[in-house]
Amino acid sequence: MVAEAGLDPRLLASAAMSEKARQGSMADEAGRLEEGLRRYERLGWPRPDVVLVSGSGLAVDLGKPEHGPVELQELIPFGIHAVVGHPLQVELFTTAAGHRVLYQRGRLHSYQGYSAAETVFPVRLARLLGARTLVMTNAAGGVDPRLAPGDLVLIEDHVNLTGLNPLRGQLPEAWGPRFPDMVTAYDPELRALARQMAEALDIPLTTGVYAGVAGPSYETPAEVRMLRTLGGHVTGMSTVLEIIAARHMGMRCLTLSLVSNAAAGVTGEPLDHEEVLAAGAAAAANVQRLLAAVLADPRIAG
Repeated sequence: MVAEAGLDPRLLASAAMSEKARQGSMADEAGRLEEGLRRYERLGWPRPDVVLVSGSGLAVDLGKPEHGPVELQELIPFGIHAVVGHPLQVELFTTAAGHRVLYQRGRLHSYQGYSAAETVFPVRLARLLGARTLVMTNAAGGVDPRLAPGDLVLIEDHVNLTGLNPLRGQLPEAWGPRFPDMVTAYDPELRALARQMAEALDIPLTTGVYAGVAGPSYETPAEVRMLRTLGGHVTGMSTVLEIIAARHMGMRCLTLSLVSNAAAGVTGEPLDHEEVLAAGAAAAANVQRLLAAVLADPRIAG
């Protein structure tokens, strides 16, 4: 019958092997997370309530950590490497409200060659350790011409154009539902808290949609026009996979984007990673003040 249908048995066998490998890879992922949990336990640190991930050039000073810093590699059982501006370190703070914050300086990006599951590994690990809230910052290109370098954007939604999804495969049922709802991917109560704190601190804060792309090349002018048509206000090469994984596991999410540059074609100027880092350094004071206020609020941990 197979031959009559014109199907090569070798192709069917190859497909079966690919499916078996994919299921095996998810089992391996669960095993790697178990190893990550053991590594954290060996550090002797308390379990976190909140995980904070900072983006390009946006590492902030939250004071003297209670524990750390240590290299992120100490918690991850596969090889990782940093991008300029991402030191890849973790430390633990306790806020005035008594919440423990696991601060991850720098993140993994899929464009570095990681799979979607590897990219979100630190977020999944933090959730399994007990963190209920994910707070992230990122550096992004301004798709909306009204945005200028140095502006802070509170992300209210996203468009995932990376071609990746960390939920692909047969994940453990205990992690979350097969088809998680993403209507409130960016928690409305946490967004209201951030707006309240920004107003109290006199920090300009706008809201917008984050268009996540694969990278690492910057977008072309035509692609930027497409992103604007799709409703994007800022664009970048991170965040969306982490948010999907976090929401799947029941975490509340809050994300701040720093507009580091106008996206391609908006001003006609070329794009440069050094510009991204410089914008992060210039806006660090506002980011630090806002994050410190948000993290000190009792509502942050839910």
